[in-house]
Amino acid sequence: MHYQGNHDIHFGKERQCSTAALAICDTTDNKNHLTFPFPIPKQTTGDKVLDQPLADIGGKGLFTRELDVALLDGRIDIAVHSMKDVPTYLPEGTILPCMLPREDVRDAFISVKYDDLSEMPEGSVVGTASLRRQSQLLARYPGLKCVNFRGNVQSRIRKLQEDVVDCTLLAIAGLNRMDMTEHATKVLDVDVMLPAVAQGAIGITCRSGDDKQIAYLDKLNHEETRIAVECERSFLAALDGSCRTPIAGYARKDGEKLKFNGLIASLDGSEVLETSCEANWSFTDGIAAGKDAGEELKKQAPAEFFANLIEHGGNW
Repeated sequence: MHYQGNHDIHFGKERQCSTAALAICDTTDNKNHLTFPFPIPKQTTGDKVLDQPLADIGGKGLFTRELDVALLDGRIDIAVHSMKDVPTYLPEGTILPCMLPREDVRDAFISVKYDDLSEMPEGSVVGTASLRRQSQLLARYPGLKCVNFRGNVQSRIRKLQEDVVDCTLLAIAGLNRMDMTEHATKVLDVDVMLPAVAQGAIGITCRSGDDKQIAYLDKLNHEETRIAVECERSFLAALDGSCRTPIAGYARKDGEKLKFNGLIASLDGSEVLETSCEANWSFTDGIAAGKDAGEELKKQAPAEFFANLIEHGGNW
């Protein structure tokens, strides 16, 4: 795997990693190329425990915690994460200086029986571990039944074919990256299913003060993605969002403006609170806009809203 002036990272087939995060040891040759001779796939607790909701086994940090420790211990120099799995507060001593160009943020509807959500009869079973998806689905189609559904893409597709559930929803970004888009029955517009905060984005962390890695990662950083994702993460942080709270948020560039849409919902979809805002396109203004949007929804929600959510488990 190597980095050159075109800002691409290449992995040999023998070094591919299917988990949500990748740890990488050091890095350079003598020709000003960024060279990663031996990426170290890390299967975190979040990858291993697939029969329980994430909230019941420790939340989203399960996908990053072990890599954070390896980074701070000096066993790895950078860690590559699916940003959807990265908590809003980074461990002291680590920074997030780099995000790669964002993939498609939308969700895919997958079924071997139906062509669209609207075709599914009352009582149809949806396999999803995401409370974000569950709440938005039930808001539109309250007659559906949602059941916990975790595992890798291949195992979920197999369960569909075995008639365990009638449909599932997956991020189209993951299907694109795994070259498995043939399984997507329909890609859902963001007006139908607002994506998770940071969906489709890849971020790279390193140790704070590691000037060598920071300089390399600066060359890889896609600032448009970084501005949008940090706006969304600011929204999430303002809501104290966790795996137990159905939250969705999406920021994007529109001309010289940043546009943001966000929502929080009850688990059964009976209550959905939404917000939208516009700001100047800049890193500082984006973070401020996300924070303001989160605080606005927090004021709108009844006092018991978040308390009721915390009693339940699940993830976005």
